[in-house]
Amino acid sequence: MYKQYIIFRVVKLPQIHNRIALFRAERGMSRRALAEAVGVNPQTIGYLERGDYSPSLELGMKLAAVFDAPVELLFSFTPFESVASALRRAAE
Repeated sequence: MYKQYIIFRVVKLPQIHNRIALFRAERGMSRRALAEAVGVNPQTIGYLERGDYSPSLELGMKLAAVFDAPVELLFSFTPFESVASALRRAAE
């Protein structure tokens, strides 16, 4: 008798960087308020902001809608420039 084996290949997905905390702070919005607006637990917002969790497409689009911003302004596969660096560059 033959044994069947299932082999899983682990694929490392690229890290998704985000500006959720920046947009939230700019609007004076708490994690709880943002979580309620998009229908998730406030802990989920914390996980997203720290980069511990990558959002689903649906959640990413809901977040973009709340901030009235394109998804590309909130999420990226490459790190965003820091606010301090952007301000220094603008002052030059």
